[in-house]
Amino acid sequence: MEDAKEEIRARLAIEDVIGQYIELKRAGRSLKGHSPWGTDRTPSFMVSPDKGIWHDFSSNKGGDIFTFIMEMEGCTFREAMEKLAQQAGVELRRYSKDDKQQAQRRQRLYDVLELATKYFQFCLTKNKAVMQYVFYQRNLNKKTVENFRIGYAPKSGRALVDFLKKRGYTAQEMEDAGLTNRFGGDLFKGRMTVPLMDVTGKVIGFTARIIEKDDNAPKYLNTPETILYNKGRHIFGLSQARDAIRRSDFVVVVEGNMDVISSHQAGVCQAVATAGTAMTENHLKSFARMTKDIRLAYDGDEAGIRAAERAISMASKFGIYLSVIDDYHGCKDADELIQKDPKLWQEATENYRPALEWLLEKYEVKYNLKTERGFQEYCNEAKRLIDEIDPADTVLRERYERIVSERLGISLEAFRAKKIAAPEPKRLKKPNLDASKAAPAVSRAEKNLAALAASGKIKTDDFEPMEFNKDELALIFEERYAQLSQADLEREAQELLVKVKRERRDLERRELEAKISEAEAANDEEKIQELMAQLSKMLREK
Repeated sequence: MEDAKEEIRARLAIEDVIGQYIELKRAGRSLKGHSPWGTDRTPSFMVSPDKGIWHDFSSNKGGDIFTFIMEMEGCTFREAMEKLAQQAGVELRRYSKDDKQQAQRRQRLYDVLELATKYFQFCLTKNKAVMQYVFYQRNLNKKTVENFRIGYAPKSGRALVDFLKKRGYTAQEMEDAGLTNRFGGDLFKGRMTVPLMDVTGKVIGFTARIIEKDDNAPKYLNTPETILYNKGRHIFGLSQARDAIRRSDFVVVVEGNMDVISSHQAGVCQAVATAGTAMTENHLKSFARMTKDIRLAYDGDEAGIRAAERAISMASKFGIYLSVIDDYHGCKDADELIQKDPKLWQEATENYRPALEWLLEKYEVKYNLKTERGFQEYCNEAKRLIDEIDPADTVLRERYERIVSERLGISLEAFRAKKIAAPEPKRLKKPNLDASKAAPAVSRAEKNLAALAASGKIKTDDFEPMEFNKDELALIFEERYAQLSQADLEREAQELLVKVKRERRDLERRELEAKISEAEAANDEEKIQELMAQLSKMLREK
């Protein structure tokens, strides 16, 4: 596939690809423009046509045409390559036998899912009782049903399987697409079906709602994870909402798929949903590529509060403005409010509140501030949340520090000096158990130090840099450090080295904590003791 990449690079000029999204102006041998992700006052986005690379100094992102499309479109490398190959007129099928086989397999799954979608749509039109449910009980109109490709899975246990088999699809392909149950029959039976689509609009799975009440069956049934569908990455409704999000510069995240569908019908087409309230960093990264304004329409119950907490913790990494919509006029969720009056939902999405402010009010209700324990728990939770705010944003931090200190009747200085109590054991399970396996995020300091080291101007014997694109490092050095004296370069390198070492120690600590959580979940006492000893040693050495 490397040959295909090089062919695409050879046919597409990087400035032409990026110029479709950003206005670029000549600056010597390079091109400059404003960051599509930051709020830079002066152009901080640089493109080097000679080297075929770009770097955004405001967000510390960089790479080639493929990484740029991935960042802008919120898509995978494969999807970016397919998009650019189409622009370049390159046929990917001609490259790599293994990749060709994998691509053919994926295409077969896309094809079988597309055919299943059309089959379900056809079945809907032939069942008057189901149409009555969809159009009158759910109050969906024809345009909405067509836009979200809503259908119906017959009650028969093998209707879809038999249909697909006659059209040449194997039992293995149906299983790989997530269409069959463990007995080889239809997974979805007697349900209203809604396709799950990727960002380009291709069907990758289904969510299906039961129509006739059955206490022994779940209300919703979803496609299991497949090579096409990943629960932690998928955003329901994004392909339909993407243009509206870019135009309005905000996204509304609701709890359920039906909330999304009803919202679009009510004119709020910026609505999307993650799987339940389990928002991940992958979801936030996808949102951040389109907008920094994320409005959560979560319930005020315990699950909604925890989801908002997690979102606030992650959002700080991406410079996202997180707010909450909670004016439901007595209704339990967005869908119910829309059924009551669509205009009320439209107004609600504009009457949002800062997520941190909303959470602090929820804590006031949850904890009894008249008791010493409630006072301490509220103080700990508030301090933990405020500490998530970017330290550089001193104004916002002080605003919330004053709100909490006044609410508690203590001085601002006392609240700032407050040490957060150690969390209860159950809260140790909160980190993502896969965190220890995830690739470390690249910090700005790490990349800048690597650029200095690559220049050959300084020696960094005790620093082993991560592998970066050499051309990108050269671009960083040329823009940021080329005019500095040798003494300034050495001083800068020393400061960066201290910061990078601290960041690496923090990362190692977080990885150990994640492993401890994993061992606790498995009740592996021996492993817990071993990891705790490693953590204690690390903390002593610091």
